[in-house]
Parts: sequence; C-alpha cells; structure tokens
Amino acid sequence: MVRDVVIVGGGQAGASAAAKLRALGHAGSITILGAEPHLPYQRPPLSKKYLLGEMTLERLFLRPPAFYAEQEITLALGRRAEGIDRAAQRVQTDAGPLPYDALILATGSTPRRLPEAIGGALAGVHTVRSVGDVDAMAPAFVEGARMLVLGGGYIGLEAAAVAAQRGMAVTLIEMAPRILQRVAAPETADYFRTLHEGHGVQLLEETRLARLEGEDGRLARAVLEDGRVLETDIAIVGIGVSPEAALAEAAGLAIDNGIAVDGACRSSDPAIYAAGDCASFPYRGGRIRLESVQNAIDQAEHAAAAILGETAPYAPVPWFWSDQYDCRLQIAGLNLGADRRVTRPGSRPGAASVWYYEGETFRAVDAMNEPRAFMLAKRWLADGRNPDPAAVADAAQDLKALA
Repeated sequence: MVRDVVIVGGGQAGASAAAKLRALGHAGSITILGAEPHLPYQRPPLSKKYLLGEMTLERLFLRPPAFYAEQEITLALGRRAEGIDRAAQRVQTDAGPLPYDALILATGSTPRRLPEAIGGALAGVHTVRSVGDVDAMAPAFVEGARMLVLGGGYIGLEAAAVAAQRGMAVTLIEMAPRILQRVAAPETADYFRTLHEGHGVQLLEETRLARLEGEDGRLARAVLEDGRVLETDIAIVGIGVSPEAALAEAAGLAIDNGIAVDGACRSSDPAIYAAGDCASFPYRGGRIRLESVQNAIDQAEHAAAAILGETAPYAPVPWFWSDQYDCRLQIAGLNLGADRRVTRPGSRPGAASVWYYEGETFRAVDAMNEPRAFMLAKRWLADGRNPDPAAVADAAQDLKALA
C-alpha cells in the first residue's frame, strides 16, 4: 500500500502529479520538494508576458497557496534533493531525509550553456528557464539595445520576437543550414524566417560563434568564425536543454536520454516514477523524451494514476505551441519518420499549415494561425485517421469534410 508520496521537482509536472493523486483519492501524504523558493509556476509566459512586465509573479502560479493547504499537499520549497537511498526508500535533502513509499522524479531539464572558455560566464549572457533567469535579464530589454540570440529553435525564435517587439536590434545566429533544422520542415522554417525578417530581425544561418568577448567582465561583442564582429549588449543562449537526470543516475536508475521509464512511467526501480522533461518513454517501438507543457501534465497525471493501480500504458498524442509576434504555431503529433509533406494554404492572410506523412500514414501538422486545422489534425491523430494528402493540400476542399 502506498502511503507516503514524495515528488522531486516543483514545476508543472510535480504540481500536476500531486493534484492528480488527490483527485484520484490518495489519502496518504504528498510532499513536493522544489529547489526554487516559489510556488509551482507556468514557464511559457516567463520569456514573454512576465519578461515584458505584463504578468506578475503571482499570476504565474499554477495554483494559489490555499489549494495546497486544502489538499494537504506539503510544499518543501527552496530545498534540494541530494541523493536517493533506494534500499531505505528515503530522499536525502539539504534539510534531512524524506521517507517515501512512491517517489516521482519531475526534475525537468537544464539549459545548455556556453563554455566559459568562449565567454559563457560573462555578465549579460543568459539562458531562459526560471523566474530568476528572467529577472536577471529583464533590465537589459530596453529599446535600442543590441541583442544576440544563439540558436534558431523555438526558444531562440521566441526570445528574438519579444526583443524585436521591445524595439531592440536583434541578430540571431544558427549553426545549422537553417532555423528549426531539427524540429520542422523547410516550409515551416521559411514561414518563420519571413516573419522574423519582416520585424527587423537579422537571421544568420549556417553561422558559427567563435567566442564572446567582454569588457570589465560584461559582454561587449561576439566574434564569429568567419571573422565578423557583432557589438552586443545582451546574449540569449537557446541551444537546447538536457534532461535533469543526475539524481537518478547517482541512484543507479537506468538512463537513456533521460530517466528511462516504462508505459506506467515507472523507472528501473518499481517504487520510483519519472515524468516530464526528465523522462524518456516507449513510443512507436523506440524511446523518446518530450519537452512540452502538455507532456509534463499528461505524463505526471499518468504516473499518479499508475501509483494508485492504473495499468494502461502512456500513449500520448503530442502537441505543442509557440507564440511569436501575432502568430500562434500549434503542432500536433511528431514528424519523426515523415518522408513527405504537403502545404495547405491558409484560410486567411498570414495563415498556413504543413502536413507530415510517413508513406500514407499521417504523422503531424504545423499549423500557423490555423487553429481549426490543428484541432482536426489532433483528433485524426488520436483516432488513427489518415486524411488524403492531395485533398489536404487543396484549399478548395473543406478539411472538416475529409473526416
């Protein structure tokens, strides 16, 4: 019988797991151990509305303080997990041990940083992950300031959009041949390249950074491998994240691109579960790890249900979103294995969608300002339907009729 549940990680996954445990009737203790001093909060608005001062810290909170008190969820905030004693079933913390019958690791991910040898430790070089990160960079987001963005993925593009809207001079460099190289089709990349360049962002693709240079310990310029020098006041590093799996690895749990879990979100130790950015799980005969709010919530809730006896395997239909300027990108599915694409013209100016297929099997869609296409695609993916690619590409065809 599971009595005491400890959740390591005070983010979206940790808070979702705790709430689901109570909703499903768990009567034992629940403790959320979070390294940050804040209540569990939303991360997507951090680099947008919170950074721009349009949202307060309190509005970021996923739940008010009263919720945790009413649900008898103990918040151990500002405390770090230092080790797991699997034999004794205890989490060692900086304030003493926490016993558990079931342990959920919701430790998230950590932004990759530039090496100190090339200027990664200079003041003015930032990553975007926490409230503290954004508070540190906010004073530099002023009109006319020069910003360098390293990385042309969604994090980098979102940061560039916010800075451009603030009136900053933005240069983004991407070492791959194009932006969104790993995650989206060339058609989607073309859409966002045009969008950003239309807002004055300078995009330098297939461009490598040699080093950052500073004056008196503060960032002053970037030197590119081709010899160009870019004077800059602030740099945002958006070169990806790594799963935060050090605690699990030190405890001897199986690691495979994060903490390896089964369909019940259970690690190689049957008393320990993992969910969110830190966990990799079975998918289409392989193993994947998803970095999204949707997955953090769904996987955490699945782990909670599994602790209480649910046996169905975790089988998500992944979806994601990204807000840039007046464009909302919504992605349903995963384009892994896709070998063909069709582009559907938008239903209004500034809208479009890119549909991915593996043979005749529909795999994913990128919908730019096309919420109807996104919702239909998400439903079809859940139902295992395969809309005809030629019909999808024909703007005269009503998408809903294809169902």
